[in-house]
Amino acid sequence: MTRNIVLAFTISWLGIIFSFAQNTPQIKGVITDVDTGEPIPFVNVYYEGKAVGSTSNMEGEYSVDNKAAIGWGKLTFSSVGYATQVVQINSSTRTLNIKMRPDLILSEVIVKPKREKYSRKNNPAVELMKKVVNAKKASDLSEKDFYNYDKYRKLTLSLDNVQTNDSLMSSMFKKYPFLLEQVEVSDVTGKKILPVSIEETASEILYRKDPKEQKTIIKGINSGGVNELFNTGDMLNTMLADVFQDINIYQDKFRFLQNPFDSPVSQSGIAFYKYYIMDTVYVDTDKCFHLTFVPNNPQDFGFTGHLYVLSDSTYRVKKCVLNLPKKSDINFINSLSIVQEFGELPTGDWVLQNDDMVCEIAYMKSLSAVQVRRITKYRNFGFDPLPAKLFARKGKEIKDVNAMMRDDSFWEEYRPEKLTKAESGMNHFVDNLRQIKGFKYIIFAGKALIENFVETGTKDKPSKIDIGPINTIVSRNYIDGLRLRASAQTTANLHPNLFLKGYYAYGFKDKKSKYNAEVEYSFKKKEYLPREYPIHSIAASYMYDNMSPSDKFLSTDKDNVFTSFKVVNVDQFNYERTAKLKYQWEQENGLKTTVVLSHSNYEATGRLFYRTMSAQSAFEQNFSTLSPQQWERSPYDTKDYTTTEITLGVRYAPGETFINTKQRRVPISLDAPIFTLQHTIGLKALGADYAYHLTEAGIYKRVWMGTWGHIDTHLRGGIQWSKVPYPLLIMPAANLSYILQDGSFNLINNMEFLNDRYASLDMAWNLQGKILNRIPLLRKLKWREHLGIKMLWGTLSDKNNPFLPENKNDAMLMMFPGHYLENGTYQYSSYLMDKNRPYIEVSAGIHNIFKILHVEYVRRLNYNHLPTANKWGIRFMIRTVF
Repeated sequence: MTRNIVLAFTISWLGIIFSFAQNTPQIKGVITDVDTGEPIPFVNVYYEGKAVGSTSNMEGEYSVDNKAAIGWGKLTFSSVGYATQVVQINSSTRTLNIKMRPDLILSEVIVKPKREKYSRKNNPAVELMKKVVNAKKASDLSEKDFYNYDKYRKLTLSLDNVQTNDSLMSSMFKKYPFLLEQVEVSDVTGKKILPVSIEETASEILYRKDPKEQKTIIKGINSGGVNELFNTGDMLNTMLADVFQDINIYQDKFRFLQNPFDSPVSQSGIAFYKYYIMDTVYVDTDKCFHLTFVPNNPQDFGFTGHLYVLSDSTYRVKKCVLNLPKKSDINFINSLSIVQEFGELPTGDWVLQNDDMVCEIAYMKSLSAVQVRRITKYRNFGFDPLPAKLFARKGKEIKDVNAMMRDDSFWEEYRPEKLTKAESGMNHFVDNLRQIKGFKYIIFAGKALIENFVETGTKDKPSKIDIGPINTIVSRNYIDGLRLRASAQTTANLHPNLFLKGYYAYGFKDKKSKYNAEVEYSFKKKEYLPREYPIHSIAASYMYDNMSPSDKFLSTDKDNVFTSFKVVNVDQFNYERTAKLKYQWEQENGLKTTVVLSHSNYEATGRLFYRTMSAQSAFEQNFSTLSPQQWERSPYDTKDYTTTEITLGVRYAPGETFINTKQRRVPISLDAPIFTLQHTIGLKALGADYAYHLTEAGIYKRVWMGTWGHIDTHLRGGIQWSKVPYPLLIMPAANLSYILQDGSFNLINNMEFLNDRYASLDMAWNLQGKILNRIPLLRKLKWREHLGIKMLWGTLSDKNNPFLPENKNDAMLMMFPGHYLENGTYQYSSYLMDKNRPYIEVSAGIHNIFKILHVEYVRRLNYNHLPTANKWGIRFMIRTVF
C-alpha cells in the first residue's frame, strides 16, 4: 500500500464515520468590466481580515463560501486597475454578479490598467519584486556563523463544517453527546469543526555555518486522537508532517504537498508568477506595499496570495499569505491558506515568527471534509557560538529520551497558547469513541485495509503478535494451484529488541507444505517493528517454498493475491530451501551496509529442468528410447543444485526518509538520489556445486522539470565474472503481473534473456497534467500524462554460451530453458541478446484517473520475432498522489 493511500483512506474513513457535514452555501457570480463587459480574471474575492476567499478564473467566474450566518456580512472585490468594491451580503445570497470600474490610481502607487497580455517589462510590480529578491540574503539566517531558536508546532486534524442543527446530526449528538462536546468553531474559517487528532512538538534548532550543519533537538512530543488507534510508528502524524512541510519563502523552491513549488520570493518565481501592486497599507505599525500574485497558469503547481513588503530600503517581507488556486491540479485539497508573519529582533535581525496553515481536504465531494491546522511559533533566537559537542551526536534529528513523557509544567513553558477544550480532551474523546457499538469492527476493518495486518491485543494489552499480511491468505500459482497461507509477526510489545515472524502455506495441487521462519535481533530498541529507521539488526531465517525465478524482482510479497494474476502462464519453478543469516546497519547519513550469508538448494519443478550440455548429448543419443513424459524429466537431468553465498551490499541515499507500516516501510520522499553496489561470492563449500563472483550496481534520481513534472531515472548494470550454468546468469527484472512494478520490465518473459553482462535504463516522465490540463473539458478530470522507456543491453561471453560448438559437451553449462513440443522439437524460452541491439519497450499512460488509478499502454519495439514475445499490453496500478 503506497504512502498516500494511508492518508487518503484516513480522510475517507473519517468522512464515512462522521458523514454528517453539509455543504456550506456558496455565492457564485461573474465579474465583468463595467465599460466593456469583458470578464475580469484574477479578481480577489474575500472577507476583509479573514483567511477565506477565492480568485476569479479566466472567464471572470468565482465562487466563495457564504459566511453571513456567522456575521461576515461584507464581501470585498479587488483587482489591479479597478476600484475596490465592498458588497453587503446576507445568508440567502447565492448569485452575485459584479461590474467593476477602472481606477488608474491606487493610493500612492500608480498602475496602468492593461487589458492586453500581461508583461513583465517595465512592470512596477515586477521591478519591486526584483528588489525584494535581491534583498532577501540580508534576512537569510544561514549567513550567520551560528544560530539557535525554539520551535513549537501544533498539528490538528478535524472534521470540517459540522452541521449541529442538521436533523440527522441532532439525533447522533443526542445519542452520543460527547461528539457535540468535541465540536468547536474554527477561529480562521468560522466553520464548526470536530478535532479528532492532535500532535504537539517542542524542539530547539541548532545551526553552525562552518562546517555547515543543522540539528533538531526534539524536547517534547504530545499526541492523541484517532492516530493512537493505529500502532505503526505514529504513521498518520508522520504522513501529515511530510505532506505539510514547513515553508521558507526565501528559498527559491520548497517542497509542499509532496511536490516542489516555486517561491513567490525568488528569481524563478518572477518568471512563474504574475505580480500586481494593490495598495500601500499598514501591517501592525509598519508601512508596506501590498502585492498580489497568481501563477501564469492556475492549474500549475503554484500559489496565489499576498505579499506585504516594507516600504523602505530593506524590502523585507512583513507578511505573506499563500493560497492554492481553485483550479490547481493538486488532488484532494478544497482550500488552503498559509499566513506567515515576520518581525525584527532586538539584534536587528529579521525572522519568521508565526506560521499558521489551514487546509481543507476531501477525498470525495460526497464525503465530509477534513481540516488540517498547523500552527508554528518561533522564539528565543540566539546567535552566540554553540559548543561543538552539540553537533557531535549522530543524526539530523535527535529525540530527547524523555520527549514522550513531558508533564504539564513542561508544556506550560513551551506551549505559547493554551489548547482548546476539544484539543486538551482528545484522549477522553478517543476513549468514548471506543465505547460506540460497532466502532471496534470499523477500526478492525480499517486496520486490516491500511496496515494489512490484524492485531491480537487491546488498548490495555497492546498487540504482541500481529496476523498477516492479509492479502497473502489466498493466492494461486502453477505449482500450488489454490494456495492458503497463515502468517504472523511479533511486535516490540513482546520484546523491543527480539522479533519473530513466519508463515505456513499449503498448495492443494502439489499437496505440499511450505514454510518460512525468521528471528531478528535489533541492536536498537524499537517502538513496534524491527524495520523502523534506522535499522541495525541481525536476522536468521529458514525457508522452504516454491519460487519462480522472476519472483525475486517483485516489490511486494510473492503471495500477494493481486500480483498472483499473471499476463502469461508461468510454469517454470523451483522448490527452494534456504538458510540465511543477514546483518544490516543503517546510518543517519543515508548509508546502509548489508552482509548476507546464505545456503540454498534449488530443485526444478513444473516445466523447469536442469540438464548439462554433456547430459544433453547423452539424451540426444538415447532420445528414441524415452517417452514424451521423460523429455523434460529424463534420467540424464540434474535434479537440483546447491549454492553457498556471501553477499556484501552498500546503499547510499542521502536525505531519504520513511514512514513505517506493518508490512514494509515506505519512503516518503522520492527526491533523494540512491546509489547501490553489491558483490556476491559463491563458495564451493557446505555441499555447494559452484564458485563464482557477481557484481551489480545501480543509480536512481528524480529530476524535477518545473511545471513539466518530473523524470525518474534508474540506471543498473552487472557482471557475472565466472563460468556458471544458466540459473546463475543474470536475468532481466521481469514483471509478469498486470500490476505496474517500479524498476521492472513489463513485456519481458520469465528468464527470456540470459546474460553475464548487462546494463539497463528505466526512465519515466510524469508530466503532471501539463498538456491535458490545457484541453477544455479534459482539464476538469485532472488526468496526468505519463511517458516511459525501458532499455536492456546484454551479452553472454563465450565461456557461458551453451550454443557454441566448443561447449557442446561441457559438464557445467546447462541447456537454456524451454519445453518440448509434441513432435519432439525443443522450443527455447530463453535467448541470447544481440550485443549491438538493446531491447526496448515504451509506455504511454494516463495517471490520476478518479485520483487513484494509473493505466498504461506498454509496447515492445524489438525482439518481437521470438515465439514467446508479447508485443503490447495494458498495465495498471492503484496509487494516490497529491
